[in-house]
Formats: sequence, structure tokens, C-alpha cells
Amino acid sequence: MGMASANVHCTNASDKQISYANNSSLQKKALLKTRPFLEDAIKNMLTKILPVTCIKVADLGCASGPNAFLPTYEIMNTITRSVPAFHARLLQDKGDPRGACFIAGVAGSFHQRLFPSKSIHFVHSSYCLQWLSKVPKGVENNKGNIYISKSSPPNVCKAYLEQFQKDFSIFLRSRSEEMINGGRMLLTLVGRSIIDPTSKDCCSLWDLLAKSLLDLVDKGLVDESDVDSFNTAYYYPCKEEVREIIKKEGSFDIDKIETFEMNWDFEDDECNKHFVFEKSKSGQNVADCIRAITEPMLADHFGDIIIDELFTRYAQHVGEHLSREKTKHVSIVLVISNK
Repeated sequence: MGMASANVHCTNASDKQISYANNSSLQKKALLKTRPFLEDAIKNMLTKILPVTCIKVADLGCASGPNAFLPTYEIMNTITRSVPAFHARLLQDKGDPRGACFIAGVAGSFHQRLFPSKSIHFVHSSYCLQWLSKVPKGVENNKGNIYISKSSPPNVCKAYLEQFQKDFSIFLRSRSEEMINGGRMLLTLVGRSIIDPTSKDCCSLWDLLAKSLLDLVDKGLVDESDVDSFNTAYYYPCKEEVREIIKKEGSFDIDKIETFEMNWDFEDDECNKHFVFEKSKSGQNVADCIRAITEPMLADHFGDIIIDELFTRYAQHVGEHLSREKTKHVSIVLVISNK
């Protein structure tokens, strides 16, 4: 089994005040929600590829902490539960009730080739593929925004979509060359629920971060030109866009593609459907989660000194937003098989 990290983006390290390892409960909830898809995909694949003496799995991501290994545990458990004869053989050969497992970290980006040709049986990736290989070209006129927004010029939406189409197509082609025929991929990525790329279910979160940066401009802590020159390297696709790219690239068949929603605040009471009761707590939870993901790139562009004040403002804005309207994260989960 192997893991690979993209070198284009990194989360906060464990020694940071707000580390990803300690602020990734939302991502863990997503992993748990996709567990049935993972089990079905593994079982279906095993019926097509057995008998084999070794199953090679790759988890592609950029995380640190316990979430990085959770899918590996689930894959191992599914394999050993699903194929008793395979499990018994491993036990006989290796004397290990879980079977022999060798783990290796592979340096590089999932936007390019990582493994030998026809060597991988199963690929898993969660909450990574919305990250682009680079900020799209031609978005310099996206003034006052850090991502696609209602006020973004049309060329900005087009540039982001084209960069995602290019990156996701390269990802698919690279994995197809590395995987055996009939291998499976389970991919989960943050997306949006409707065609409009400026929809609130993906833009509100980043509009509020842009608003927080502009607050610091008003206080004289940040130059407005620095906000105007900053755009993030991610894209939240809709299900139709993902499906179209897979079909056009042509290496994989779509076995299943669905969406699911989660509250911005991982601790939020699911029973209250319209707004949060504790806006300060919810705002801080969301701010800590986003800070753990974005602090390295924000600090690189704006400097470390403004980060604490930025996310204090951000927590306040998010809390106020959620006290009026409970907006959701939309995730796309898909299982595809290599032709």
C-alpha cells in the first residue's frame, strides 16, 4: 500500500498553533460517510481480479495525522473480511491475522505519474482533487475576491473550469497508466450542487474569507493590491462537470457518482436545519478548520503577522452567517473502473 502527497499544497504541520491533524474532524466525517462506497468498490474489484498474491493500494492526498491512515485501515479490513480464502492464505504464509502489509510514502504530486505502469489495483483519494496544480492564468481582474464569486468577471469562472478540466484529465490519464485493467478508484472531492459556479454552497465560505482580508485592508494591516493579486488554487466542480471530464478522457467507466452534504461546523446539531444556536463556537470551529488548510498559502502571500487577526475576523463573519443561514458543504463521491 502506498500514499502520495501533492507538492503544490500543504496543510498546517503538527507543530503549528492550528494544526491539520487536530482540526480535520470534518474530513474524518466525510471519510466515514463514504465507507459504504469504499467497501462496495473493494468487494466488486476483488471479484474481478482474484486470485492474486498481492493487492497494491494507493491513497493520494496531502493530509497529515490520523486521517491519512484511516482509509488504509478500512481497505485492509474490507479485503480480509471479503475474501476468506485470501485471508487464510496470508495467515498461513505470514502468520499475521491481518495479513502482511507494507506501507511506503511516495513523493510527488498526484497531478503527474507516481507509480510503475499497471502496478496498482485500487486508488483512494478524499478531499484533495478540488486542489488545482496552480492558480489559473488570466484571473488578475478578480478584484476583491480570492475565488469565484458573484462579482467575478465571466473569464474568471472560465479560467478556473479550464484549469480543473486540464488537471483532472491528467490525473485520470496518469492513474489509468498506473492501474491494472479492472482496477477501481474511489474519489471524494468538495464540489457544488448546481451548475452555477457562483452558487452559495461553495462560494460563501471563501467570500467571507475575502471579506475578512478586506477588513484588514480597512485597518491598514494589508495592502488592497495584495488582496487583488491573491487567488486560490482550487475549484469546486459540479457532478455534471466531473462526469463530462471522465467520459471525454475515456480511460474509466463510471460505476457510481453521488453527492452528499455536511454542515460547515462538524459539531453542529443536525436536528436544527436552519441556523446555528452557538454562533461563536460554530464560527471558531469553521475558522480553525479552514485555517489548518489555508494558513501556509495565506502566510506566504500576506505574511505571518496578520494570520491571527485574519481568522479572528473570519470566525466572527462565519458565526454571523451561520446564525442566519446554515450553508452546507457539498461533496461528490464517485467510483470508477479502469478500462
